[in-house]
Amino acid sequence: MAVCVSGSYGLLVKRWNLKTVAVLSSEKKRNKMRVQYDLKEGQSRDFHELPSGLSMEVIVQKGAEKKKKKNGEQPLVFVHGSYHAAWCWAQHWLPFFSSSGYDCYALSLLGQGESDEPADSVAGTLQTHARDVADFISRNIRSPPVLVGHSFGGLIIQYYISNLGSDKLKEDLYPEIKGAVLVCSVPPSGNSGVVWRYIFSKPIAAFKVTRSLAAKAFQTSLSLCRETFFSATMEDHVVKRYQELMKESSRMPLFDLRKLNASLPVPSGPNNPAEILVMGAKDDFIVDEEGLRETAKFYGVSPICVEAIAHDMMLDVSWEKGAEVILSWVNGLEK
Repeated sequence: MAVCVSGSYGLLVKRWNLKTVAVLSSEKKRNKMRVQYDLKEGQSRDFHELPSGLSMEVIVQKGAEKKKKKNGEQPLVFVHGSYHAAWCWAQHWLPFFSSSGYDCYALSLLGQGESDEPADSVAGTLQTHARDVADFISRNIRSPPVLVGHSFGGLIIQYYISNLGSDKLKEDLYPEIKGAVLVCSVPPSGNSGVVWRYIFSKPIAAFKVTRSLAAKAFQTSLSLCRETFFSATMEDHVVKRYQELMKESSRMPLFDLRKLNASLPVPSGPNNPAEILVMGAKDDFIVDEEGLRETAKFYGVSPICVEAIAHDMMLDVSWEKGAEVILSWVNGLEK
């Protein structure tokens, strides 16, 4: 049974493999956003070069020194879902967690945000995206981080988790993590179960979700964008701003969904060493409560369902509700 809540509930960096890119190579096709996201005070935009030579955008915000503990805090690494990029975390959650002493790193997956585009029709697969996240951690983060993934970003993290264990080769490919937070995550079996449930129980909602996401109608309809991602009380100008950023963040599809679904469910790891928090939104228009429960059951934990908030929990009008749940949980990892 999901527990619904309505109120509040260290990093040391190795040799940086991040570099600010001033002049781009003509051999690279960077997904340069025409609608820019202006960084907040204390944030920087850097680029992590992958073994392929392609670079991932990273928005960094270091933790407030006065809040850091003597032994350092776990770094937080944020992974977005479809139609989003690193900016979605930078708006509210990076300032929130950095003010509590946590170093924060928000990644833009390949083909999204300001990251380079691979020479393909889609940005990658579950496996390649997870390996890109692992490569960033392996070459930049010294202490085991907490991964925070939203929607399809949560599914990418689930694949990462499935590769953790006692196998030395896997440890080299997928560095140890302290924990993982799955926010409104696509469940281990994918989104097909959610779609079929909607078709039989909520046919109008099923039509809207399909039109909004598969046909990308959220990019042109303000009302549909709000209904898909946000609470009804979010003001038009804010929805419009996020709508523009989402459209510019994802000119290349994150996955080939047919191939993705064929590769699911996510395999269960033989020995999962990481702590897992599974958190959903009561007013989520995309991932229903049964999907939330499926994910929680897969990891043997009780899900938390936050009241009065929508799918884009990190951007919604009550963004602090989810952030406070995560902060309390992450603080508990250190005890």
